[in-house]
Amino acid sequence: MHSPATTTATAEDDPLRRERDHLASSRAALRAMREDAESLDISDVAGTWVTQQVLHDQIQRRIAALADLAHTPLFFGRLDFLHAISSDRSEGAGGERFYIGRRHVHDADGDPMVIDWRAPVSQTFYRASRKDPMDIGKRRRFGYTGGELTAYEDENLSDPAELEQASALLAAEIEKPRVGPMRDIVATIQPEQDEIVRADVGGTVCVQGAPGTGKTAVGLHRVAYLLYAHRERLAKAGTLVIGPNSSFLSYIEQVLPALGELDVAQATVQELVAHVEVRGRDTAEAARIKGDARLAAVLRRAVRDGITLPTEPLVVTRGSRRWRVPVYELTGIIEELAARDVRYGAAMEALPQRIAHAVLVKMEHGGEAPDDRVQDAVARSREVKALVKACWPAVDPAKLVLRLLGEPEFLAHCAEGILAEAEQRAIGWPKPARSVKTAPWSAADAVLVDEARDLVQRTHSLGHVVLDEAQDLSPMQYRAVGRRCTTGSATVLGDLAQGTTPWATASWPEALHHLGKAGAHVEELTTGFRVPEQVIAYASRLLPVIAPGLAPATSIRTGQDTLTVRHVPDGLTGAVLTACHEALRREGSTGLIVADARIPLFEAALAEAGLAFLTPGAETTAEARLTLVPASLAKGLEYDYVVLDEPAAVVAGEPDERTGLRRLYVALTRAVSGLTVLHEQPLPAQLG
Repeated sequence: MHSPATTTATAEDDPLRRERDHLASSRAALRAMREDAESLDISDVAGTWVTQQVLHDQIQRRIAALADLAHTPLFFGRLDFLHAISSDRSEGAGGERFYIGRRHVHDADGDPMVIDWRAPVSQTFYRASRKDPMDIGKRRRFGYTGGELTAYEDENLSDPAELEQASALLAAEIEKPRVGPMRDIVATIQPEQDEIVRADVGGTVCVQGAPGTGKTAVGLHRVAYLLYAHRERLAKAGTLVIGPNSSFLSYIEQVLPALGELDVAQATVQELVAHVEVRGRDTAEAARIKGDARLAAVLRRAVRDGITLPTEPLVVTRGSRRWRVPVYELTGIIEELAARDVRYGAAMEALPQRIAHAVLVKMEHGGEAPDDRVQDAVARSREVKALVKACWPAVDPAKLVLRLLGEPEFLAHCAEGILAEAEQRAIGWPKPARSVKTAPWSAADAVLVDEARDLVQRTHSLGHVVLDEAQDLSPMQYRAVGRRCTTGSATVLGDLAQGTTPWATASWPEALHHLGKAGAHVEELTTGFRVPEQVIAYASRLLPVIAPGLAPATSIRTGQDTLTVRHVPDGLTGAVLTACHEALRREGSTGLIVADARIPLFEAALAEAGLAFLTPGAETTAEARLTLVPASLAKGLEYDYVVLDEPAAVVAGEPDERTGLRRLYVALTRAVSGLTVLHEQPLPAQLG
């Protein structure tokens, strides 16, 4: 009876040497694949210059995708099947062996040396178990240090005599110190995560994930999988990863390239709606109202407010004859277009042709035989243009919102029965802005402009959108994201307990409704693989107040002494610096999280103490491993060790207690190996 055990390197360790030889051969094969791509000559390829440029770009992307990342293992696992599964193997042939890695590698004969983790055969690496071996005789995991293969571990899944035991290598990979950007989790994906990653491209998936459950990495791996399985479809339509801020996007930007995907765009919601320059700031109440989905109805009224019905017939002169369309007929055309659910701009473009068609009917009744060229000429005539301009005037979205927020009478007219008078006063500007360029636009205003733009002209839809930290979006922001995937699908990631905006999501069904994906499936991840049990249990004391409907998360990380909470009655700043020094004596990254208002204090204190520090999103290195993190930017980030300064200040930095406690929950759950909480003021009562 054999239990899975980690095997370390020795001189006479032939199995390990053979695995190292396979790694060396695989790297050599990958270099050969890259050299083949680099040697391609398209100078004699027939076609236009544009065709050659497209081919050149495709080859360059292929070369970039074949890069061998020295410190990233080429393969991390091996599957030994009991029976042959390849179609070219004869019936009765013995089992097959596959190495599972980050990309496909083949030898000179085209035989696979490494199988892409996204390939169908690789799915068994993540889902096979002793209860369901899936024809796997042995699953082998590999351990690496700095890109060098140093250990392996076997699970004989089809051996009923072998005891089930936790994987030491899997635990070591999860707990590996973090230096540099966010790492991929492809080697440690769990069965419940794999189901989300490989969900069908046509469906939207919503993942409610507690801290440390790997929801962000799952979302990124889902993009990589979908691009592998549906590359042609998504390459045409496009993919996009949306994060809460630029620091977060900087943190995750290296994950997809490590998985061989180079062409996935990244943006914040604010970058998506950057039609006006944001220079103002709303009160919490104004931002909440502007983020309410009711504003979509207000804007729809505002866009269509300029539509008027004609009071005089249309007379069009063609040669020596004049053709008359009566008022009732023109009114019918305009009312029919206004009643249809089409974009304002599309209807405005259709109106001249509809009117011209009515003129052509008159011509035919008068004995003429006009064709399409005549109809186009009538549609472009001075008389028709003047009528369209008067009855269906062009709308500039930014100018429309400018008027809506700057003219109380117009807002009252458009919001009647939708917004209360007090709500109208809360969102209106104290005085009208002179122009779009000088207006005090806020972040919420920019979303309103984006909504107005979509009411005028349809927004382009992408093939797939990943929306991370979704719990912080307002209904109007959800609508803005939903417009980008109306014909595509989405992966929505978030944690209701980490909602730190006044308009934070109350429930996922409500959020998915505003996104336009009401039928999406909601998955809940509650098992943490990053945050230690002591830490997550401590933070979960806040859940009954900040998210009463959520079950507390659990963690597979059960190490002791991962949490220190200490009251410092005097000299808190010095104690915090001492804690940072202690954390930096250990391997890995350290995050010092402080309330935003206390950032200047610690910038000065760290500089005076000679402690070099980074800002959130900057890549940690062996020389610079301390990051000073404002509490407002901590979401989505993680560090080996976290020092948290003055929890009461974090709570007080928010407009209300619930939001403040949610911000504190985020700060408490950023540590992977250890958390130190230092405070002078009393802790929130919920933390005991």
